[in-house]
Amino acid sequence: MSDQQQILEVYLHEYEKLKEEQAQRIGFRDNMLYVTLGVFGAILSFALSGKTNYYALLVIPWVCLILGWTYLVNDEKISAIGRYIRYTLVDKIKELTGNTDIKSIFGWEIAHRSDKRRLRRKIEQLIIDEITFVLSGIVALCAFWFLVPQPPLAINILCVVELVLLIILAVEIIIYADLGVGR
Repeated sequence: MSDQQQILEVYLHEYEKLKEEQAQRIGFRDNMLYVTLGVFGAILSFALSGKTNYYALLVIPWVCLILGWTYLVNDEKISAIGRYIRYTLVDKIKELTGNTDIKSIFGWEIAHRSDKRRLRRKIEQLIIDEITFVLSGIVALCAFWFLVPQPPLAINILCVVELVLLIILAVEIIIYADLGVGR
C-alpha cells in the first residue's frame, strides 16, 4: 500500500469517526428537547399544586439555562463537524487524490445543505429553540411575578439575574444558528 493510499485510509477513518460522533451528538441534542419538556411538566405540576409551591417556578429558568446551553453546545459541535468535513477534510482528500469535484467527495455533506427549504427549516428550528429554552423560562418568571406579587428583594434580584441570563442565552442561540446553505 502506497503512502497516498495509507493517508487516504486515515482520512476515511477520520471521516467515519466524525460521522459517528456527529450522529451521537444529534441523538443527544434531540433528546434534550424531550427531557426539557418532561422536566417542565414535573416542575409545573408541583408549582401549580398549591400557593406555597409557586416558588418552584423559579427553577424553570435554571432548567432552561442549563439544558438550553447543553443543547446549544451540542448543536454547535454538530455544525463544527460538518464544517470540518466540508472544508478541511474534503480539501485534504482533493489535494491527495487530485480530484477537484467536491461534490464527488462526501457529496452528502454539501447536498443536504443545498435543499431549497433548508433556510426555512433552520429558521423554524431557531424559533422552536428560542421558545423552548428562552420563552418558557421568561413565561415562568412572569407567572411567578403574577402569582407572588410581593416577593422578597433577594428573590426579585434572583429573578432579574435569571432574566438577564435567559436573554444572553437567546442571543447565543441566534449567534450559533447555522442558517447557511450550500457548501
